[in-house]
Parts: sequence; structure tokens; C-alpha cells
Amino acid sequence: MTREQSTRKSPPQVANFYQASGFCADDSVGYLVKRVMVSITTSADSRLEGDGLTHIQWGPLFMLRNGRASTVAELARELNTDPGAMTRLLDRLEAKGLCRRQRSTDDRRVVRIELTAEGLAASAKVPPVLSEVMNEMLSGFNREEWESLKSMLRRMIDNAEAHRAHAAELLAEAPAKPARSRVSTAHAQDRRAAR
Repeated sequence: MTREQSTRKSPPQVANFYQASGFCADDSVGYLVKRVMVSITTSADSRLEGDGLTHIQWGPLFMLRNGRASTVAELARELNTDPGAMTRLLDRLEAKGLCRRQRSTDDRRVVRIELTAEGLAASAKVPPVLSEVMNEMLSGFNREEWESLKSMLRRMIDNAEAHRAHAAELLAEAPAKPARSRVSTAHAQDRRAAR
């Protein structure tokens, strides 16, 4: 065991709450979180549609406004979409005059996304709507429950990231399988065909 391997932090122990034999979507935290997210976006979309914005559009504007992202790759990562789809969406937002692309002066390979004055005005409508929607969804919760819910969700995110990182480390340490040459692959195919 290398020094790096002995000092590496292991991910948290895996829980044993779910069993394949009795798995039910209604008891799945993932399914419930997804349903909450769909409810949030549906409610917010209905309130922002008068401004010509859908979740697909107001999500990136909101991230840009808050400084959570400034490039296509960062936006795609934050909004859990692929960079190609994000590029196409930014094309539409740029055509609407809500954002513009600026090549970085530090690194010409990097293209930064900036909100225009219209984009700033449109994105300013998002926080009040999200606050209203979230407060409605948290009806009946007290402050302690709200803080506890956020804490538990953050722990789940941290656990997911720790397990993902651990799996990536194990994969990186695994001995590489020898690459099969095209010739050996062709010979194997010929042998199978001859049978």
C-alpha cells in the first residue's frame, strides 16, 4: 500500500435501507426529490411564462447572475446537462438578447458568458418567484425542520460525491487491460466465423 493510499479518506459506510426485493418508488428518496424538483420548476415556470422564460432558460440566467458559472462547461455541470445542449440553449438566449459570449483576455480558448442588461432584468425576476414557490412548498415546516432538511440533503450530496471520487480512484488504480490490436481482433472474428 502506498502512502497516498493509506492517507486517503474512505467514503462513508453504505446504508442498508433499501432492498431490491421490496423496492418501491414511493419510498425512494431519489424519486421523492425528483418529484419535489418537478413541482418547483412547474410552479416557477407558470409564474415566469409571462416574461417568456422557462426553467430551461431561467436556470442558466440565474446561475450567471449569481456567479455560479461563467462558461458553457460550468453551466452544463451546474445544471446537469451536456455542453452541446447548453451551447444550443445559449444560442437561443443570445438571439433573445439575454446574454453574450466574450472571449477571455487571459486565455483565448475560454469563452465567458455574460448577461446583457436585458438578461440582468430577466434574471432579477427569478429569485422572488423561487422564494415564493419554495415557501409555499415548505408550508407547515418550522425553521428547525427546514434547516434539518437542508442539512440532510447536503449530506446526501457529500456522500454521493465521496463515493463517486472513491470509485474514480479505484478505477485509476486498476491495472490497465492490455489493448487488443486490430489484427488480433480480426483474427478472433475469423476464428469465430470458421466455427
